[in-house]
Amino acid sequence: MIENAMSHSIMGRAIEKGLLSLNTVSLRAFSQNSYGSVDDYTYGGGAGMLIGCEPVWLAYQEALSRTERIFDEEAEGDRREEKRVRVIYTSPAGRVFNEAMAEELSREEALIILCGHYEGIDQRVLDRIVTDEISIGDYVLTGGELPALVIMDAVSRRIPGVLNNEDSAGSESFENGLLEYPQYTRPAEWRGEAVPEILLSGDHAAVDAWRLTEAKKRTGKSRPELLEKWYRNRGIF
Repeated sequence: MIENAMSHSIMGRAIEKGLLSLNTVSLRAFSQNSYGSVDDYTYGGGAGMLIGCEPVWLAYQEALSRTERIFDEEAEGDRREEKRVRVIYTSPAGRVFNEAMAEELSREEALIILCGHYEGIDQRVLDRIVTDEISIGDYVLTGGELPALVIMDAVSRRIPGVLNNEDSAGSESFENGLLEYPQYTRPAEWRGEAVPEILLSGDHAAVDAWRLTEAKKRTGKSRPELLEKWYRNRGIF
């Protein structure tokens, strides 16, 4: 699922160019039984199945090896310390993902994303490996693959060269704390609706001012809390 989604369009071209690299590791490859299962019933009862520690731990070690990270050879056993790779666990209990987090994560050399499934994953292995628990919203999905793809897309587009137009990453919604202003293309008039004259004027300063005004209008209408924060960050109350 991950490989298919990431093989198309902008992300696919970025991988082909070597701007991004993608490795997927299947938990089932590290199943501890002949059935290939990685889940079991939960202690204490309850509905659903829980993914066990060992398949996740072994998959994590495989993912680490693919990032070519160097372990500290002086430490002993499974608790040896490595140069930490950020490990994101997609979970509704995590911090809600936003543009600032995408920017922060884009500065990492490598990321490992652990996709939750079923009723989740045994807490012991999560405590051992996870550095960031991230949610993409206050709702429940059947698995962590879609949240992982959302995170991967938002982070990857910030890598230099991934977007053809480098300016576009800095002018879209949330980049300056506001929703994006309305945009138009040819024809200048469509079914009786004309493009705002200011956009045809060639006056770049006036166009920028119009875009800021429209961005504030749109943000105030759809996300008033963002507009309030935008003003507050600028000392305007």
